[in-house]
Amino acid sequence: MSLRSLSSALLLVGALSLASTAVARADAVLISGGKVVTNGAAGVIENGDVLIVDGRIEAVGLRLTPPAGARVVDARGRWVTPGVFAAASEVGLNEIGGSGAPNDANVSGDIASAAADARLAFNPAATAIAVTRIEGVTRAAIAPSHSEALFSGLGAVVALDGRPGGVMDAAAFQVVDLGEPGARRAGGSRAALWPAFAAALRDAREYPQRYRSGQGGAVLNELDAEAIQPFARGQGLLLVRIERASDIRQLVSFAQANPSLSFAIHGGAEAWRVAPELAAARIPVIVDPFANLPDRLERLAARADNAALLHAAGVTVAIGPAPGAVDAHQSRLVLQLAGNAVAAGLPWEAAFAAITSAPAEIFGLGRSLGRLERGMIADVVIWDGDPLEVMSAPVLVMIDGLETSLVSRQTRLRDRYAPAAARAP
Repeated sequence: MSLRSLSSALLLVGALSLASTAVARADAVLISGGKVVTNGAAGVIENGDVLIVDGRIEAVGLRLTPPAGARVVDARGRWVTPGVFAAASEVGLNEIGGSGAPNDANVSGDIASAAADARLAFNPAATAIAVTRIEGVTRAAIAPSHSEALFSGLGAVVALDGRPGGVMDAAAFQVVDLGEPGARRAGGSRAALWPAFAAALRDAREYPQRYRSGQGGAVLNELDAEAIQPFARGQGLLLVRIERASDIRQLVSFAQANPSLSFAIHGGAEAWRVAPELAAARIPVIVDPFANLPDRLERLAARADNAALLHAAGVTVAIGPAPGAVDAHQSRLVLQLAGNAVAAGLPWEAAFAAITSAPAEIFGLGRSLGRLERGMIADVVIWDGDPLEVMSAPVLVMIDGLETSLVSRQTRLRDRYAPAAARAP
């Protein structure tokens, strides 16, 4: 093959690859006449319009006038919302949960725990990415899970458009286990857990001086101390996996004694028992409405209306799978979790915010994502019905103002082996 032929072939492959994820690009798009859920001060706008220019929301309102040459999308009879933000996910890290297949979300050994970095393992071409995106999920907070240490690793916020470079925030948070799993790793008791946690933060704050002097850390090796340092100095979010009410109270006390640190809870099965304290401390909680049974000692007081009770008390609530969930890579299920939270008493608006604007706020992106307001990143989904109803589905998904493909491996298999089903209304 000549050099010119090879170059042409490579250009064709690149073009086909791009077409598989972004099916259209327009500098200006007007979505017209839909039921617009803004998640902001404007609330829900019936027969509303959303104007997108250069990947950002330019305006939201009634009877907007598009600029010349803008693409107009008729959304009459449809719902128009911000893209769903999966708050606790392993999408792009794990292809098949619980199968024994390679899983980059699982970390073991003593070389690195806090230093395990989700962005380095994220695969934008993972099968679950397309499956998740066509269900209206446009962003995810992903993190590894270490099975032998207090600190599980660095989490990242990623876009689910399938394109290379999908990592939006590379070191968005550090995961730490301060419940039963953490106690086992710290010597088998909570009595050792909290002193070890405090010592680890001291090690990190004193990095690199004590390590360069040859003193070393009391708890952390040099690699992990470097990874935790910014979080120990209040420059990032510590995402704490914790369930029991007494453990959560201990965390609240620790946060009050260390006001420079930023905490959020993942799990919180008994958080409803501590709701006023969490609201006063402004510690948000990522809950799983399905974690409603006493399947372990630290969840004895679990209940289905946990999210509703936390919301009523003024706690910022996001929704995601519980820590250790085998299907954490199936982020599309977060919509079903939110729907069940509504069935258990959480207001619809709060449930939808819990999978859009609340995760954006928790992970420091509240000024960019989660709402349909001027200046926000244009992650926009048009649905054929209520997004929290299991029979509803997206008819258009935009990430960064780009319309993305609604094709996945599963839809291709359906079209190949059950073409009649693909044509059914």
